[in-house]
Formats: sequence, C-alpha cells, structure tokens
Amino acid sequence: MKLTIRETTADDLSRLAPLFDAYRVFYGRTSNTYAAQLYLNERMRRNESKIFIAEDLESHQMIGFTQLYPGFSSLRLGRLWNLEDLFVRGDMRRCGVASALMERAETFVRESHAVGLALSTAHTNANANALYTKRGWKRDEAFAYYFLWFEG
Repeated sequence: MKLTIRETTADDLSRLAPLFDAYRVFYGRTSNTYAAQLYLNERMRRNESKIFIAEDLESHQMIGFTQLYPGFSSLRLGRLWNLEDLFVRGDMRRCGVASALMERAETFVRESHAVGLALSTAHTNANANALYTKRGWKRDEAFAYYFLWFEG
C-alpha cells in the first residue's frame, strides 16, 4: 500500500461522507450519509475545521481521516486545536494509518504556531489510548471535563 495524507478538498466530500458516517456509527450513532456530507460541507464552507485524509495511492480509496477544530487556551494565551475525529477503516487498522494521520495533524498544529493539540476518546478504546500514549500524549490528570448536551 502506498499511503498519502493530504488536506481534504470540496471534491473529496462525496467519498469522505461514507467514511465519516462509519466513524459516527462506530460511536453508536444512526447511519445517515446524507447528513454527514451536509455537516462536512458546512464545516469546510465556513472554514471551521481542518480535515486530513489518508488515501491509498494505488486504489485511490480513502482509508481514514482526522478532523481538527480550532479553539483557544486562556491559560496558555494562544490557539489550541482539538483533534475531534480520528477514524481508520476496520480492514486497514494496525497498519500505521492512524499514526500517520496524527503525525500530519501534529505537524499542521505546530506550523500554525498553536500552543497545543487536545483530544478525547473513550476510556474503553484501548487501541486508541495505546496509540496516543505511544506518540507521547499525556492523559490529563488535573482537570475533569464536563458536557452539557442539547437535543438535536
């Protein structure tokens, strides 16, 4: 497999939407590829996220992606990026694709002169937790994170 990691363009959306939908299904959401494509299109149109895709150059198939959202850190007085989504097709896991996507995200964040990159994952996602630790990420022990979700 010849792998390339690149930033997504509008031309990629129809091929990216099923992969994004599979990511949502992986986390227990109902499949809706149409809504997934609308969501991604809106993020790109408004320049509200950066999406990097992993693509097999030989087959031209998308095999994974990561999506970053911008934010800020008041304590560190700078831009902070949130690695919100990271997904690799089931048949391509454990081939280094997730690590390559993370490497590209980390490079982008450094180049943007941000103060850091944050992510969260399920405590039960052992493979992801192992990957993050292996790449030098540190689990936050100082802060508890809370959410207030609204229906919709």
